[in-house]
Amino acid sequence: MEQAKIDRINQLAKKAKSPGGLTPEETAERSALRQEYIAAYRKNLEEQLDRTVIVEPDGTRRHLKRRS
Repeated sequence: MEQAKIDRINQLAKKAKSPGGLTPEETAERSALRQEYIAAYRKNLEEQLDRTVIVEPDGTRRHLKRRS
């Protein structure tokens, strides 16, 4: 995710805490940006776990298996 979008999420979060709050358009924008951020975070985590290798005590190496 681009840094500009993360900065925008932070701006909207700060504005939401202020007395004026967010407009309905800003609330929708914040929700969409959050969903995009969560999707990117999950994708990065899955890619990292796909590259993870377990080394057994006997020295054999195996990749993690996906749970169903």
